[in-house]
Amino acid sequence: MPYDRPAAPEPLARVEEFCNSARFLHGEDAWSDLPGAREWLRGHAGPAAAEELDHTRLTDLVRLREAIRDHLDGSTAALVHDTLNAHAEKSLRPPAWSPDGTPRIPAAGGSALGDLTGAVLGALAVEELAGRRERLKVCAAPDCRWVFYDRSPGSKGVWCSMRTCGARHKMRAMRERRNGEGAGA
Repeated sequence: MPYDRPAAPEPLARVEEFCNSARFLHGEDAWSDLPGAREWLRGHAGPAAAEELDHTRLTDLVRLREAIRDHLDGSTAALVHDTLNAHAEKSLRPPAWSPDGTPRIPAAGGSALGDLTGAVLGALAVEELAGRRERLKVCAAPDCRWVFYDRSPGSKGVWCSMRTCGARHKMRAMRERRNGEGAGA
C-alpha cells in the first residue's frame, strides 16, 4: 500500500524527503548500497553529490538520516544529538537573513553532500526554532517509521496511513483483546 499523505510544506519537505529515502515497511532503502544511494542523490541533490559519495560518506549519511528520524520521534539520546551537532558543525554557517527578512541557516558550502546535509539541517533548525516542526512526525509503527507531516486539526496523528499502519495496529489490538478475553474464561 503506498503512503497516501501529501508532502510536508517547504522547507520541511526537504527533511521529510531525506528521511524517507528508506521505506522500511516495504523493505526498501535507496541508500542500502552505493549505486542506489548515488542514484537517489542524482535525483535529489544533483550529480556532484552522487560523485562525492563513497562508502564512508554513505555510512555517515545513513547515520545522519536515522539521527534525524530519532530526533523527530522525540529521542533524547546523546548519540542522536552528538550526530546532529557534528553534522551541523561541518555543514552549516551562522544564521543569516534573506533580503526579505526571512531567517535562515545557510549551508557552509564546500561540497555538494555538505550542501545537501546543510540544507536539511538548516531547514530543521529554523522550523524548530519557529515552532513549526512539531507536525513533522515519525510513524508509530516500529517496522515503518515513515516520516510524515500531520495535517490533522489537533496534530494528534501517529500513523503514516490509517489504511496501512493504523489498520494493522487496530487489528493487532483487537486480536490481543480477543485473546485476553478467551484466556480469562
